[in-house]
Amino acid sequence: MPPFALTPVRIFISSVQKEFAGERAALRDYLRGDALMRRFFEVFLFEDVPAADRRTDDLYLDEVRRCDIYVGLFGNDYGSENAGGLSPTEREFDLATAEGKYRLIYVRGTDDAARHPKMRALIGRAEAGLIRKRFNAPSELVAGLYAALVEYLEEKQLIRSGPFDAAPCMKATPGDLDPDRMAWFIRTARATRRFPLAGDASPHDLLEHLNLLDDGKVTNAAVLLFGKQPQRYLISSEIKCAHFHGTEVAKPIPSYQVYKGTVFDLVDAAVDFVLSKIALSVGTREAGPQAPVRYEIPKEAVAEAIVNAVAHRDYTSNGSVQVMLFADRLEPRHPPAVPDPRKTPGGPWLGAGEPPPRRTDVSRWLHRADGHGDAGHDPALHRGRSAGAGVRRQRRVPDDHPPGPEQRCRRNSGRN
Repeated sequence: MPPFALTPVRIFISSVQKEFAGERAALRDYLRGDALMRRFFEVFLFEDVPAADRRTDDLYLDEVRRCDIYVGLFGNDYGSENAGGLSPTEREFDLATAEGKYRLIYVRGTDDAARHPKMRALIGRAEAGLIRKRFNAPSELVAGLYAALVEYLEEKQLIRSGPFDAAPCMKATPGDLDPDRMAWFIRTARATRRFPLAGDASPHDLLEHLNLLDDGKVTNAAVLLFGKQPQRYLISSEIKCAHFHGTEVAKPIPSYQVYKGTVFDLVDAAVDFVLSKIALSVGTREAGPQAPVRYEIPKEAVAEAIVNAVAHRDYTSNGSVQVMLFADRLEPRHPPAVPDPRKTPGGPWLGAGEPPPRRTDVSRWLHRADGHGDAGHDPALHRGRSAGAGVRRQRRVPDDHPPGPEQRCRRNSGRN
């Protein structure tokens, strides 16, 4: 299975190389060394490129086109000029502007009189349309860029101080939600949870009641719960299921499926996938006309584990929930949470901030409709569990099999 990963945001650092050799190295080392920065960003420096049979101006301009963020370092020197009288730094700035790149400008020093006339003109052009920051030492530059990149991540909703699912889904509209799914939710919640809305409540009334609107915009939670095509806007919200004959991830994979849809669809599909792969025993009709059936992992425990993985995952990650069934355990995995940059030890910009609450809109209403909200507290689900081992499958496993992490539901050895 592929590891959870983010598509890196590419940063292009533009400057006169000799004048800013120390600053360029400091930025490169920090962005590649800091845990948060290297999780999200990939930095390009021209001096790190090996020798190649290409024109240098073609190479750096191609990198500008490929980047997501342009970082310009402006000082006193203008740099070598081409036949048109333009330096690489100005050409890079012009291309980043024409391509609509996210631009960050940092100017070293305050003595504008010492600057090359063309550099003064370039800074003036940048100041006309951008907020630029001044710095004197590399440490000031690193701190300033760190703060700007954190702000970028917040703007792009890759990190946030509030929960992801409560934020508006910027490109989605109420027309992207399925009214039949919302009507089903009302009927189900009224039947199982004494839901207060009338059975004929409108979709807008439901969204208002569930707090799934933000200034008239549907939230990410609304799209995840009721969207006609949730993965159109939240591509990583799919769920991947795999069945392995052994106790470790290994190829070939006997069965592998990727499911799409609302979180309700995902849970149902993943539960059905697991139940179709595990043993089912059929009892006798001594107690009645219908023979009782029993899965080797209780269906409620399977649903509980999958609901928790779907409801509490970090939707800012590009990774998907993975449900893996091994010979000895069921192991749902969800992408790891993104660290709060304002709590990053040793970071140059520290401030107040609390991690997102674990009880989210998605988890609350997923539990409300599916009836799994109290599953984690149902003593029946914990029979046969040993401390830290989860629900075991009804078969023998080696006595020395190592214990797994919390999320694992083990196949029972038959011994309590």
